[in-house]
Amino acid sequence: MTSLNRHWPILRNTGYGSFLSALFCNGLAMQIQTVAVGWQLYEMTGDPMDLGYIGLSQFAPAFALFLVTGAAADRFPRRVLMAGCLAVMGIVSACFLALTWSGYLTPCYVFVLSGIFGLTRAFYNPVRQSLATNMVVAADLPKAMAINSSSFKIAMVLGPVLGGVLFGISAESAYGVAAGCSLMGAGLLLRIPRPAERAKVGKQDWQAMTAGLRYMWRNPVVLGATTLDLFVGLFGGAIALLPVYASDILETDATGLGVLRAAPAVGGVLIGLWLMRAPIQRKAGRTMFVTVAIFALATLVFAFSSSLWLSVVCLAVIGGSDMISVVIRQTMVQLNTPDEVRGRVNAVNVMFIGASNELGAFRAGTMAAFVGPVAAVAGGAVAALIVCGVWVRLFPQLRQMDSLQD
Repeated sequence: MTSLNRHWPILRNTGYGSFLSALFCNGLAMQIQTVAVGWQLYEMTGDPMDLGYIGLSQFAPAFALFLVTGAAADRFPRRVLMAGCLAVMGIVSACFLALTWSGYLTPCYVFVLSGIFGLTRAFYNPVRQSLATNMVVAADLPKAMAINSSSFKIAMVLGPVLGGVLFGISAESAYGVAAGCSLMGAGLLLRIPRPAERAKVGKQDWQAMTAGLRYMWRNPVVLGATTLDLFVGLFGGAIALLPVYASDILETDATGLGVLRAAPAVGGVLIGLWLMRAPIQRKAGRTMFVTVAIFALATLVFAFSSSLWLSVVCLAVIGGSDMISVVIRQTMVQLNTPDEVRGRVNAVNVMFIGASNELGAFRAGTMAAFVGPVAAVAGGAVAALIVCGVWVRLFPQLRQMDSLQD
């Protein structure tokens, strides 16, 4: 550990190593379960719209409860709350295991369990982002954001491939490993000494619960960055349709689906490693808009690809460009948000991310059911490019932003 601390000074922050390991375990569990659930549900129904409903079940709790989840992240011990969320996720995976093994798993059970998982994530994500800021000193935060995202992306590389391999053995194997990873992450979090949280516990009235929304509305740079991510992800997301592309267009198996799901993470990891060595110092706003345009163009090429390896390259570019946007947005928000409202601000941010990811999955699945997967993905990519151009004009402060701390 001493050698690691010498080469990675950020690990000198007490408990950060355990926190990072917990993030990795959770990321691995989520990816394994996502591959298993998506493939198993599509085998049951053959309807791409059901994949969209899975996305909706993940987003709805975060949208409905963001005022509550943000207040919880500011009111309760973040380390304990985050560990509890991981424990519940492990239980959900165990339920998938038990129902699959007994032969009782039906689409109805899949949607119910996915809804419980989404409800847990609604609490997990704001507290995760808030605790991450408490784990390191302010000077280390930009690097910590890149490392945290890279850790999750590495899990996204290994998780889908491992999930595809495990599902090829048996669905029970995939769900069992996912449950074990989540519970291991919960244990790691409980080993962390109580961090120096500065959250103030006060009266939870309407003014207090909406503090995150009011903070973002008063900051056009933060508002522009988060809404840009919201609408580009909403229109440009293609990940939810990967089971359809793998089965019907690329004609590959569960292992191929795992490779496709891992590709965005590979691109994200490579860019994350680069950002660790060369953090973005200048022209952050312009960089964000350029990477969003690259994201949309790569999605457009992916939409028309019938080659597995061209699709993999496109997805890697999508993941790499998204990593830059994520690091810029998260660093900017965390550095400029007081700790006493950080959970509520992060809950709003998570709601936007959820809308772009999970609601975007619902949008993609619904459109694919009516116009086909290729038209659904291509049309979304064009819409994302249009959003990027409109946001350049609507938020000049974001375009002109130089340093992340401006």
